[in-house]
Order: sequence, then C-alpha cells, then structure tokens
Amino acid sequence: MICIEKVRKEYGSKVAVEELSLTINAGELFAFLGPNGAGKTTTIKMVCGLLRPSAGRITVCGHDVATEPIAAKAVMAYVPDQPFLYDKLSGMEFLNFIGDMYGVPPDERMKEIDRMVEIFDMGGWCKELTETYSHGMKQRVVLAATLLHHPKVIVLDEPLVGLDPHTARLVRDILKNEAKKGTTIFMSTHVIPIAEDTADRIAILMNGRIAAMGPMDELRRQSKVDGRLEEIFFKITEGDGT
Repeated sequence: MICIEKVRKEYGSKVAVEELSLTINAGELFAFLGPNGAGKTTTIKMVCGLLRPSAGRITVCGHDVATEPIAAKAVMAYVPDQPFLYDKLSGMEFLNFIGDMYGVPPDERMKEIDRMVEIFDMGGWCKELTETYSHGMKQRVVLAATLLHHPKVIVLDEPLVGLDPHTARLVRDILKNEAKKGTTIFMSTHVIPIAEDTADRIAILMNGRIAAMGPMDELRRQSKVDGRLEEIFFKITEGDGT
C-alpha cells in the first residue's frame, strides 16, 4: 500500500503540493484527477522516488521512499506518461532486461514474457527494434514490463495517452484485474470516464491540495451534484466545491 503523510513539495517560492495526506490500500484502484498544474505528476514522481519531498513522508508497502529507496522500488512499478525504451533493443530484449533488473529467474521470466506477448498482442513485432515502434506499441511494451515482476504497487501517470481505443480498453481491463488480485494501483489521468469506470476511489486535486476525495457516492455528496464524474469535476474545479 501507499501512505503519504503531510507531504509538501516546493520549487523555490512555488508550492506544488501542500500538506498532502493520503492512504491507498492493497487491492485498491485509486485515480488522481485535476487540472494542469494541480500537482498530480509531482505527487506521482515523489511516490516513485524521482522527486524528494520538501517535507513529509511517503512509504510504499512499509518502506520509506526516501530512506529505503531500493526496497520501495523493488515492490513497485512505474508507467510514465511518455514510454521510454532503448531504441537499439527489441521489445523482447527490453523485457528480458527488466526481468534481469528485478531478479526474475530465467525460466519464470520466459513464461511471463510469453504470457505478456500474448496478452498485449505483440507477437508480430516484439523482436523488432523499439525505434521502429509507434507510441501505442511502445506503451504496450512498457505496460508488459510493468507486470513482469508481479509488483505489489503500480503507479501510472496518464497511462492511456495516445492509445487507440482497443489498447485503452485492454489496459483498463488489465488494471481492474490486477486490483482484484490485490495489487495497489495509483493512477493519474485526465480521462474522466476512465476514472469513473475503473477507480474504487477518486481524488480531485486543486493547487496542490485535495479538494474532494472518495468513491462516486461520496464525491456526489461533497459536491452536491447528483450526476456523472465530469459534472462533479467541473463543479469542484470551476466553482467553490460547495
């Protein structure tokens, strides 16, 4: 699980995240919404250890991200908004590289890679160099690599950006299935219907603070909007949230 305790992040005089406290439980699919500049990506990067908080503490499965970074990262997987691959490796070589990094035994690794290739329908091109891949193909490889070592926590920053509808649905179904198996999933997205359809709880971030949080029924109560998430989101982010 993820525990964020009174976390603050400053860039000079600008406060990007302010006194953020949040707990995401095992098996929970949690979605982060908010306008550009609300602090979503900054929070995601602090959880993954890519940024250090100015104040506060973040733990992943009990491991402090600042003082136990290797232990925290060993149980976690991160999918950024732009997939990064090594151009001169094939998709298959990249998956093997990730397997090596996480210490997945060779026999188990090949079984998992074969399973990922089938799930993500990569058989026709996974042995080609990744420099030839489209954005959607790269994202499939990154997501396959994410699942390869069976992480306890998956953190995603805009995982559906640039994906075709078929791949977006595949990713949505995989995330739901992983959560059912007990994996903690923390997802930042601008795609409001995806958050509404998949998330157990949703937080709406404004100016580095949580403006509203909860399952849909709770968000409706907090916003006094008896409607869809899109209506709730605009009420909170464009009005006073009351």
